Order: sequence, then C-alpha cells, then structure tokens
Amino acid sequence: MKKVMLIIVGFLLAGLLIFIAFNYRSTANYLFRNKAINSQKPVDPSELPRIMAKAKQLVAYARKNGYDTTVVFVLNMRIASGKDRFFIYDAIHQKVVQQALVAHGRCNETVQVSRRYSNVVGGGCTALGKYKIGLAYQGTFGLAYKLHGLEASNNNAFERFVVLHAHECVPNNEVDPYPICQSDGCPTVSPAFLKILANIIDGKTKPVLLEIIDA
Repeated sequence: MKKVMLIIVGFLLAGLLIFIAFNYRSTANYLFRNKAINSQKPVDPSELPRIMAKAKQLVAYARKNGYDTTVVFVLNMRIASGKDRFFIYDAIHQKVVQQALVAHGRCNETVQVSRRYSNVVGGGCTALGKYKIGLAYQGTFGLAYKLHGLEASNNNAFERFVVLHAHECVPNNEVDPYPICQSDGCPTVSPAFLKILANIIDGKTKPVLLEIIDA
C-alpha cells in the first residue's frame, strides 16, 4: 500500500512540475520577470557567426529595397525559448548591440514543443521570413507594431494580425533551461525590451526590417 501511495505521489509531483514548466505563465516568468533587463551582453560565441551573417544579408536587402540600413532585427527560433534569441544589429558599427528573449507561436496547441512554422491564417504559428515593421498602434497588449511579411513564407502576416508586441509573461533576462510563454504567432517580447525597440523604430525615417530565422 505504501509503495502504491509513493507511486501516486510521484505521478502527481511529476504532473505538477510539467504544468509549472509549460504553463503559459511559466515558473521562470514568475521568478525572473521583475528583474531589470540586461540586454547589452556578449552574444553566445556559437551563435554569433550565424546572426552576423544573416544580419549582413538583411542589411543588403534593406539597401536594395529602400528600407532603413542602420539597424536590423534578427530572431533565431532555433535557439531555446529560455535563451536570448532576438538580436539588434547595428549596421553602422557592424555588431550586435542588444539581445533579449522572444516568444514563438504555439500553433493553437496548449504548448508547442517542437519547432513548427506556418503562414496559414488562423494557424497560430510563427512564420519564418523577412518582415517590414509598420505603424505603431495601441492594441490588446498595449503598444504594438504592425508587421508586413515580405516573402511567400510570411506574406499573410498582416491578415493574420501578426504584430510585434510585449507581454508581461516574457521575462527580461534568460531563464534557460526553463521555457517561456508562447504566443498566437506574434514575436512577443518583454515590456522593457519593447521600450528599447520602440526607441529605435520610432527614431527612423524609413521602415526597419525584422527577420525570423531557424538557423
């Protein structure tokens, strides 16, 4: 009888831990979301070459197509959600100047465990590709920026209401190995990081580009 009780308790504890780890407002969010953001830190050396290469390609695309060429944003969804994967690239000084967490789409699942992407309207997934950051507006989650998909892989972004916005469930700093919350397809950052992004976006006379990759 005692052995059976221990097994039951074990299952209950395991279930509780899974719920805490993957609930929309995960344990990591509660523990770390109130810490001051530290976005100015060195990029993981194993990730830096990929980010730099993609950022330079994006700047070249911006130059060719009339977008802002001083800064671009690169989001690498191959990186675990509890690690920084939203990178701000300063094209003038040719370096990543800031980085932070960003949520990915849950594809209408309670929790999207595997990496999955889709451009389908109503699909709730992240869509890979280049985006033009459009006009700012006040939405359900406060300040947000319209996103316009520039490729076949994400050209339904506007119709899907995919926008750049903040949510308090996204912590200010890395929480790996914990996951962070997931979105309905929007690249979602912490409120503190959105303020940093807003200062950059609003200070430009031409649209800033953002690219979501898996590399």
